[in-house]
Amino acid sequence: GLHSVIALPLPHRPLFPGFYMPIYVKDQKLLQALIENRKRSAPYAGAFLVKDEEGTDPSIVASPDSSDNKTIDSLKGKELLKRLHEVGTLAQITSIQGDQVVLLGHRRLRITEMVEEDPLTVKVDHLKENTYNKDDDVIKATSFEVISTLREVLKTSSLWKDHVQTYIQHVGDFNYPRLADFGAAISGANKLLCQEVLEELDVDKRLKLTLELVKKDMEISKLQQAIAKAIEEKISGDQRRYLLNEQLKAIKKELGLETDDKTALSEKFRERIEAKKDKCPPHVLQVIEEELTKLQLLEASSSEFNVTRNYLDWLTVLPWGNYSNENFDVHHAQQILDEDHYGLSDVKERILEFIAVGKLRGTSQGKIICLSGPPGVGKTSIGRSIARALNRQFYRFSVGGLADVAEIKGHRRTYVGAMPGKMVQCLKSVGTANPLVLIDEIDKLGRGHSGDPASALLELLDPEQNINFLDHYLDVPIDLSKVLFVCTANVIDTIPNPLLDRMEIISIAGYITDEKMHIARDYLEKNTREACGIKPEQVEVTDAALLALIENYCREAGVRNLQKQIEKIYRKIALQLVRQGVSNEPALEAVIVTPSVEPTDGGSATIVKDEKLNDPAVKDPEEAKEPSLKETLVTEPALSTDTLSTPEGNKDTDGVKEEAADKAVKKVLIDSSNLDDFVGKPVFHAERIYEQTPVGVVMGLAWTSMGGSTLYIETTKVEEGEGKGALVMTGQLGDVMKESAQIAHTVSRAILRDKEPDNKFFADSKLHLHVPAGATPKDGPSAGCTMITSMLSLAMGKPARKDLAMTGEVTLTGRILPIGGVKEKAIAARRSSIKTIIFPAANKRDFDELADNVKEGLEVHFVDTYSEIYKLAFQNETETS
Repeated sequence: GLHSVIALPLPHRPLFPGFYMPIYVKDQKLLQALIENRKRSAPYAGAFLVKDEEGTDPSIVASPDSSDNKTIDSLKGKELLKRLHEVGTLAQITSIQGDQVVLLGHRRLRITEMVEEDPLTVKVDHLKENTYNKDDDVIKATSFEVISTLREVLKTSSLWKDHVQTYIQHVGDFNYPRLADFGAAISGANKLLCQEVLEELDVDKRLKLTLELVKKDMEISKLQQAIAKAIEEKISGDQRRYLLNEQLKAIKKELGLETDDKTALSEKFRERIEAKKDKCPPHVLQVIEEELTKLQLLEASSSEFNVTRNYLDWLTVLPWGNYSNENFDVHHAQQILDEDHYGLSDVKERILEFIAVGKLRGTSQGKIICLSGPPGVGKTSIGRSIARALNRQFYRFSVGGLADVAEIKGHRRTYVGAMPGKMVQCLKSVGTANPLVLIDEIDKLGRGHSGDPASALLELLDPEQNINFLDHYLDVPIDLSKVLFVCTANVIDTIPNPLLDRMEIISIAGYITDEKMHIARDYLEKNTREACGIKPEQVEVTDAALLALIENYCREAGVRNLQKQIEKIYRKIALQLVRQGVSNEPALEAVIVTPSVEPTDGGSATIVKDEKLNDPAVKDPEEAKEPSLKETLVTEPALSTDTLSTPEGNKDTDGVKEEAADKAVKKVLIDSSNLDDFVGKPVFHAERIYEQTPVGVVMGLAWTSMGGSTLYIETTKVEEGEGKGALVMTGQLGDVMKESAQIAHTVSRAILRDKEPDNKFFADSKLHLHVPAGATPKDGPSAGCTMITSMLSLAMGKPARKDLAMTGEVTLTGRILPIGGVKEKAIAARRSSIKTIIFPAANKRDFDELADNVKEGLEVHFVDTYSEIYKLAFQNETETS
């Protein structure tokens, strides 16, 4: 037969004898050669499977564009030969159309050597099967198994039946070797396994290999059937259920039974209320029953159905008669309140009284406590602590700017999107009927165009009325008498009187410096440090720094601003510590807190990170020579402060060095000297503009919603002339205050006439009264006596006593009437280091109630008439001088 053939590479599968295979030939030269061959009536070529490139996994499919075809087409001659399997098939070229060549396999070949490079032509040997015994039982059994397996698979795949037909036409009857070939060829196995069957010349082994392949195919076809079945079942199951459901609906409709999911709904609501049945008030149960009946009759698609459903949802979800067990342990409460808040003894006392009453009665009644005070004194957080101390659920809602009554009383439920009021929502979310409800910012209630929320709050808060509070949405009375209401307000004046009447006012006036120090130390600093992830040993804020912070940055009554400043400091420290930790240069390892501080500063601002830097002698000589950053950074004085801070005090410095080196903790020290590096320049300077007040200037005390402050009242003469007496006022004064000035003008004339009858000052002078700061609106009557003193001081040409501040409303006859904000005013005076204060006599009681730390060191005079002030302000001054 033929000894040399053109070699055709097969990319995907080997060609088995008796099978057709179309291949595409891209190489024009090769194609030409094949066409020539066919013309010369030697229409044969060798078909050989291409080997995979080294290191690729044949079972993984790469993306099509990267497949081997490109590379195979480009290979020629020896390279191509290297990539072909040695054993292949002699193939008859049955047709060539364009570049598609159809091959028919005939028999096995093995390549022996290369004859020609392009197109690749090779010498081949024809291979025959080894001789075998037809009657060998093992071969028989194996072949029968192959046949029965093929039958199984053929049942499912019609595609294979065509294969059998064509094969029989070309090859004739099956014998064992052909059977093995057939099985391998039509199996879906991996190309390398097929190649193995092609190369196997031992008939018995070849049958066994094929059996493995067809068995595997059978498993795959079983799997395929299972998948198909599962999907079919799923589809038909769904459809069946749908049909049955539809039939069920139709049947129910025919029989007039209930429709759809109404039953389920009713069941759900019934279940919910079942648990609360014994505690639920009878009138509520009755409403629920009626609504459930109504639900049954309604069509599910009607809008009414949804309204009823939502209504039932709310009715059944509320905690009817479900109370949390309260904790009436006074000591426990005391402990919790002290843990959360410093000072505030009167507030805590009131809460403990409340608990004590509850303990004696066995149940606690609801009360309305109103905490009033400037922002940042902890009103809202006191509410939280009370809830924690009493073991009640806590719910907070803010009514600041609330203008819609429906927020409190609920909407009528016929409206679209109707909701119950805040109180009902609160009960739903806390799940108990005795929560602590914090109504925030009650002084900032708005007035809507539809009704007045403040009046709506009356019913909610009044213990007489809220036993059956009626929400428009629920329309059944709810018992709120066990709810503890805590309201917060900055100013009480704006709360309507009827509402105020129902509350118990506890005013929190704010904190004095000393209290702020404690709060900063024990609460704010600790929390901030944890929040910033800084360890206590990494930082030290001295008392002096805190004091400076409070005095010069955070003057207001509350501590919120103080907290912000402390947070600011700690954020900056955090950044510093991180920068330090990340930096690799040893020079930067000590933190320079204030670059401006001189080394002689006693080291308060220099931090000693690693004391070894201190001693240049330890370093290598080069470094000692240049006065490097390292040396100037950590100076000797810094070390001496460190010595002082060690417990023994006078240890020798070497010991300190070692100890510090052991610790090696980067510590940031914040002192009053370097405070402004962290929080900027001070915001407040002393409120006293004058060391010694000039003639016509007197210090008054004012109250603001932020706490107290001192303010000067200044009077000067604009012009003088017969009958020119008049008064001009500036400084953004409100009506009440303008009137106070008029009164003061009148009263001071009377007093001057009394004291110096010849003095015509008021009759002939046009006066200008000003109250700095000019941009701050001021109003209120309590500056009356200050204004008189200021005018008299100008009239008589005498300055008032220098460390004196006063407050009080004045009448035309010179009586002094009581004022408000005693504590704030006392604190403001202390802050401006005023020693002597004049208060109206009627305020003596308020002052006596103040804490000792506020009162100490103040010399306070309580006066009834202006003449007493006159003595204090002018006569003492003249006597002492």
